Amino acid sequence: MLRLQTFIYTFSLLSVAARADVKARNCSEVREACVAKGFSFTHVPLQEISGETLRVCPQGNTCCTQEMEDKFGQQSKQDLENLVDEMSHLLRSTFVSRHKRFDEFFLELLENTERSLNEMFVRTYGKPYMQNSEVFENLFAELKRYYTGGNVNLEEMLNDFWSRLLERMFTLLNSQYVITEDYLECISKYTDQLKPFGDVPKKLKSQVTRAFIAARTFVQGLSVGREVAQRVSKVSSTPACIRALTKMMYCPFCQGMPAVKACKNYCLNVMKGCLANQADLDPEWNLYIDAMLLVAQRLEGPFNIESVMEPIDVKISEAIMNMQDNSAEVSYRVFQGCGQPKPAGMTRSTRGVSDVFNARFRPYSPEERPTTAAGTSLDRLVRKQSQRGCFQVIDIKEKLKMSKKFWSNLPDVLCVEERVTAGNTSDDDCWNGHTRGRYFPEVQKDGLTNQLNNPEVGVDITRPDTLIRQQIMALRVMTNKLRNAYNGNDIYFQDSSDEGSGSGSGSGCTDVCPTDADAEDLTTEAPVVEADRGGPVDGSELPSAPPAALLLTLALSVLALSRQWR
Repeated sequence: MLRLQTFIYTFSLLSVAARADVKARNCSEVREACVAKGFSFTHVPLQEISGETLRVCPQGNTCCTQEMEDKFGQQSKQDLENLVDEMSHLLRSTFVSRHKRFDEFFLELLENTERSLNEMFVRTYGKPYMQNSEVFENLFAELKRYYTGGNVNLEEMLNDFWSRLLERMFTLLNSQYVITEDYLECISKYTDQLKPFGDVPKKLKSQVTRAFIAARTFVQGLSVGREVAQRVSKVSSTPACIRALTKMMYCPFCQGMPAVKACKNYCLNVMKGCLANQADLDPEWNLYIDAMLLVAQRLEGPFNIESVMEPIDVKISEAIMNMQDNSAEVSYRVFQGCGQPKPAGMTRSTRGVSDVFNARFRPYSPEERPTTAAGTSLDRLVRKQSQRGCFQVIDIKEKLKMSKKFWSNLPDVLCVEERVTAGNTSDDDCWNGHTRGRYFPEVQKDGLTNQLNNPEVGVDITRPDTLIRQQIMALRVMTNKLRNAYNGNDIYFQDSSDEGSGSGSGSGCTDVCPTDADAEDLTTEAPVVEADRGGPVDGSELPSAPPAALLLTLALSVLALSRQWR
């Protein structure tokens, strides 16, 4: 009997010694794992100690000191921030790079279009154009200012351009008269009634406003997406989240199992709790992406900026030629409405239409198109740019589609990382928060309100993150702008008058809008009113020139010119 008791006692001692040796070995593995991860602790136990001072990990026998647990908590916070930053890097860099490319492309297109117009008009119109080139320079400066976010009403700006052009051309075509500033002001009031440039201003205004509204809103949308992604990617972890992360990622160290990773569903519950506010961004983010894709379709189709800007020089020149052809009638109607200006006298050079514009406009053949300083044909350059623009929009569309549901999918993306979870290994061979084994709790749904019963993270569903709510509002505002841009409307100038073009109150159409031909203005002519030289009477209209009176005016003009040139 004594021999049996001695045997049992000896066996017990050997068993305790064996277990102590195993635990010591496990704590040695913990020490090695901590060194490998870059931790620097004052003391790492060689064998298990009491865990009564621990606040997060199990308080039984442990390989962790309180110092280790505290540093694990700090590292857990940093790990989550690094993981989210890394997983969102592609999204953020996509918005940064695509915004930069689109912006550079658009500004380069504007610059090349202005250069092309200048080259063409110098050749076609020569000195008269060069003396009045600031009118065109101002046009492109205002277009650029609008695109870059300036407070520019496109309709008013384009109307002003045509008014200034009318004033300059009227002065050139009637150089035998003294045209004062007051007289020019009177002329500008009759621009819409005179229609000296035919239908070009109306058509060009419709095309330019819609294309520029779409382009500006699209690049602003890319900018907003970039800013939102950058801000939301900076995770602000709550104490409850840090506690849950520490328990999931580092408590296995304390249990002597540094190589064991978290069960996937366990990880999902932790991440859904920690990133609940980010998931709430997703519905508004998806609506924003859908709106961006709609505007991208417009940029590929009816609001294509290249198809608007490439022929703008030809269209403006067509308008100028139209006024040349109708200069006598335009002048007659102006004289009727604003009075007869004073003759300039013999001291001033008096020229007719052919003297002002010594070269009729004709389209350039491809080899005659103006060239850059490097000798590159601007026509070929614009065609190349058009291809670039098309490819860029297609590329951006693909990237945008890939970013849908990014924020709600973030926990799933993080929980397949081998640094975090056991992946697709056996459900029993993973850390469940207490030991190695299966994780049984149900995975929670996405969003803040669904975390009320999250078994891993204590989430206060009554206190949404302020930063995330601000980003939701920013996306909502941008989505509204994009939807308006899709319909050709600029919400900055909703109160301005509109002729069916994109700016101002807009047409309000959705997919199918009336063509310019369908939207022709119906005008009626008022009876001839005795005009006052000081300016037009409000509400009066310029009369059409009777054929006999027109012939008489032309005859007198020719007679006066022939006498002055003798």
